[in-house]
Amino acid sequence: MANSVFIVDDDADIRDSLSMLLQSAGYETRTFDSASALLKSDVPDKVGCLIVDVMMPEMDGITLQKELAARRSPLQVVVMTGHADIPLAVGAMKAGAVDFLEKPFDEAILLESVRRAQDRASSAGDQVKEARTAAARIALLTERERQVLDLIVAGKANKVIAHELSISPRTVEIHRARVMEKMDAGNLADLVRKALSIPS
Repeated sequence: MANSVFIVDDDADIRDSLSMLLQSAGYETRTFDSASALLKSDVPDKVGCLIVDVMMPEMDGITLQKELAARRSPLQVVVMTGHADIPLAVGAMKAGAVDFLEKPFDEAILLESVRRAQDRASSAGDQVKEARTAAARIALLTERERQVLDLIVAGKANKVIAHELSISPRTVEIHRARVMEKMDAGNLADLVRKALSIPS
């Protein structure tokens, strides 16, 4: 759900107060006392907002943020810290954070950051869903159909594809039609967009 907010902080009081604030604003919350606890859960695959403290034992918030990015998680991150400095803030924003908040922060500012993160999470979730659907459809292709798809995406014309694969142009057309059907693509642009939606 895009209205979910996940909180990672090693301070129980902060976890509890943030959770109560966000629940009163209509959000569903789950809290974690460490980055590793979050990574071991099902949360990295979920759509929503993650509020994470920077200074934590074992794995800090910025490292967690980078790990989630490496996993292509749709979570949108709001970083908070009691030890703000410019390089830290810049690093978090470059890594894709929605916002960087210095404790103590105003409740209204936090809620606005969460709202923006939710907006971005919905969009990111749609992209992840589209990529997963496209990947599942590509898995249905035969090896030859996949070769044809790769060459189509590379911008090759049917005659060139036929030459490169040592098959007739008519056979390419048949494979191309099957690729379009299996990928549920309405036209060439739609086919290319779906193929390119899958992370390499």
